Amino acid sequence: MKQGLIVFLNGTSSSGKTSISMELKNQKEIPFHHLSIDDFFRNYFDFINNKFPDTGPTKEVDNIGQIIFDPIVSVYYATIKLFSEMGLNVIVDTVIDNDKRFNDYLDVLFDYPTLFVGVICSKEELTRREQIRGDREIGLANSQYDKIYSFNEYDLEVNTEELSPTECAEKILSFIMSDQYYSAFKKLSKREISVS
Repeated sequence: MKQGLIVFLNGTSSSGKTSISMELKNQKEIPFHHLSIDDFFRNYFDFINNKFPDTGPTKEVDNIGQIIFDPIVSVYYATIKLFSEMGLNVIVDTVIDNDKRFNDYLDVLFDYPTLFVGVICSKEELTRREQIRGDREIGLANSQYDKIYSFNEYDLEVNTEELSPTECAEKILSFIMSDQYYSAFKKLSKREISVS
């Protein structure tokens, strides 16, 4: 079975990834499934809150990232691979905000048909969007900015200040349908993880 295409959208919080994903998912040319890391966490926390409403940590939990975050992200990686192996086209909607996570994605997706798309937006516009949204911590996108936009190798970039989500999706679709070769993930190298 032919592997499904993975469209990996890389951009900060509020850069427009989900809006582009919805446009890609709703178009009729190529069927896509949207896999957002936010949904994986939301489903988990909904389960905990609904099933165990009176449960809360009785003491400070220092390694909550390792206990909760890392396994959920691992399930997310596995689901991306599974969908592609099933021949389903996937939109990956997440944030690569550290070198370990980037290396993990590189390991997972290296042998899969992955179109690496930079979703570009200025710091000023990101702050404006956070203020309008009201559901994101102001400054979150700016805190992610330098790490997320440190990549210099994309198959395609879309600027969400210059283009609407529909236009960004159309640009991505045009690239896919032109049968251009996409290989950014094959050219990127693992990053050295600093130990502090």
